[in-house]
Amino acid sequence: MSVILAIESSCDETSVAITKDGKLIANVVSTQIEMHQKYGGVMPEIAARLHTENIGICLKEALEKSELTLNEVDAFAVTRGPGLIGALHVGVQAAKTLAMLYQKPLIPVHHLAAHIYANEFIEPLTFPLLAVIVSGGNTEFVYMKDDLDFQIIGNTRDDAIGECYDKVARVLGLGYPGGIPIDKLAKIGESGTYEIPQPLLHDGTYDFSFSGIKTHIINLVHNAKQKDEEINVPNLCASFQTSTMNIIIEKAVKAAIQYDVTQVVIAGGVSANSYLRSELPLRLEPSGISVTRPPLWATTDQAAMIAKLAERLYERKIFAPLTLGADPNWQIDDYLKF
Repeated sequence: MSVILAIESSCDETSVAITKDGKLIANVVSTQIEMHQKYGGVMPEIAARLHTENIGICLKEALEKSELTLNEVDAFAVTRGPGLIGALHVGVQAAKTLAMLYQKPLIPVHHLAAHIYANEFIEPLTFPLLAVIVSGGNTEFVYMKDDLDFQIIGNTRDDAIGECYDKVARVLGLGYPGGIPIDKLAKIGESGTYEIPQPLLHDGTYDFSFSGIKTHIINLVHNAKQKDEEINVPNLCASFQTSTMNIIIEKAVKAAIQYDVTQVVIAGGVSANSYLRSELPLRLEPSGISVTRPPLWATTDQAAMIAKLAERLYERKIFAPLTLGADPNWQIDDYLKF
């Protein structure tokens, strides 16, 4: 078996995790959310600067929790992409430095692939499967015929679902990030009270478009203010969430059946959404296709999921040279090209 030390710094969380013989023994996360809330979203330059300040602290704490030394680590894994270039660069440089100093293998990890494999904290992946990746920067369907075999069958043509949530939350004065407050208010609101468009719902593809939904709600709120009309925020949140999530759910059900998968996994930050987590299994129940949802702690960015996938890559000896660079646009279906 092995000891893997993993680093995650793709966006606004700095994290270091350590696994030993397949068991997670440390997972330290330093979040920057409070800082970025001032700006209503992640500020890339600030994020990179904070990663530089926090990565040494996270590394020290992870080693203390694991009661291991760097000499005992068998390989260093790091998120190479996708993400913010400056943020990714901090983690990649740290991992490369450790790999060079201790003469150990360097393992490049794809951030979205790691989110998929985070589901293994619940149960093993069974193939073929459909991964429904939903986050602040990505919305895509990935078909996996086998282990580490990724085929993108659907993608967003503009905004990601998480970005849409954040922009809607901003116009409603709910703060950043937007997923949690909208989800909370949607539970007490009445869906269908506001008409929300559902772009590409019946277009015959597995692609998505969320920019029009965002624009529609912004215009709806602005028009109401001009007319001095009151917006029922819980009802609007419920209408927005139900309509938008149903686009993803209906397409996921169709794709799962068409590709004859045995399992559907939800991955990414928006996989914490309560409507998605409860409704997708109900819709797939008649087909006998199982749905796996990651633990809530693993829906946010953290290095535990990086270490989880890195264990597989270590077994296959998939290592990178010390010339490895960060790739903010790294596509999951080009995973083994670096």
